[in-house]
Amino acid sequence: MEIYSEKSQKLKTIINCLKSYKLRNLSKKILKLSGKVAIVTGGSRGIGFATAKIFAENGANVVITAKDSKRLENAVNEIPNSVGITADIRNENDVKKVVEQTVKKFGKLDILINNAGIFPKIKQLHEIEEFEWNEVLDVNLTGQYRFTKVAIPYLKKTSGSIINISSDAGLKAYQGFNADAYSASKAGMIILTKCWALEYAKEKIRVNCICPGVVDTDMTKPFLKTEKDRDFMNNEHPLGRIGQPDEVAKAILYFVSDDAAWTTGAILTVDGGESIK
Repeated sequence: MEIYSEKSQKLKTIINCLKSYKLRNLSKKILKLSGKVAIVTGGSRGIGFATAKIFAENGANVVITAKDSKRLENAVNEIPNSVGITADIRNENDVKKVVEQTVKKFGKLDILINNAGIFPKIKQLHEIEEFEWNEVLDVNLTGQYRFTKVAIPYLKKTSGSIINISSDAGLKAYQGFNADAYSASKAGMIILTKCWALEYAKEKIRVNCICPGVVDTDMTKPFLKTEKDRDFMNNEHPLGRIGQPDEVAKAILYFVSDDAAWTTGAILTVDGGESIK
C-alpha cells in the first residue's frame, strides 16, 4: 500500500507539471503580441478600432491615432494597454509626434498599421474637383507614406511589421462605384506594399496588405441606409453578407504575428469573395 501511494504521488506530480507546462505554453500562443508595441492609425473606430482591440487582447501596447479627440478618448477607454494621440495624417509634424512619443513611452516600435483613410462623395471623373482628388490621395496614400517613412528607422531595430489597409476597390473596377480617387489611392497602397516589402526585406521588415470588401463601419453607412441597400450589398458578396471589423482585424493579427514570419509582400483579400466575381 505504501509503495502504491508513493507511485501515485509521483504520477500526480508529473501530471501537474505537464498541466502547468501546457498552460504556460497555451498562454504564449494566446498572447501572440506579448511585449510588442504597435501604432494603429485611424484607430478610433471601424477596422482600426477592432485591430487596436485585438492587439491589446494579445498583449501588445497600442498607440491609437485619430483626428477627433473625443472619439479617440472613447476608444482608449475601451481598450486596455492603449494610448491615444490626436493627429492629422496630412500633417508631417503630427506624424513625427506620434512615432516619437510612442518610442519615448515604450522604448521601441514593432508594428505599424496604415489604416487611416477617407471616402469621397460618389462622382464621375469629370465631376471631381482637383482639390477633392488631392485630398483623398493626400490622406489615403501620401499619409501612409508619411507614417511609414518616419517609422522605418525604428522598425529596422525590431525587425518590425507594416500592414497597409487597402480595399477591393484597389484591385478592380465596379460598375457605378464612381470613386476614382479612392480606387487610385487604394491601388497605390497595393503596389507600395510590394515595393516596401522588397526594399526592406534585408532589414527583416515585413510589409503586407489587406484588401477588405464592404465592412459594416461608419465609412460604409451611406451605402447601408435601408434594408434594400443592405440586401444589395450582402448579395454583392458570394458568401452572402458584408463583413464585420473584427473579421478583418483577425487577418491583420495573423500578418503581424510570428505565425506569418515568412510572409512579406502579400496582398490578402478579406471580402466574402467579392473580388473574385
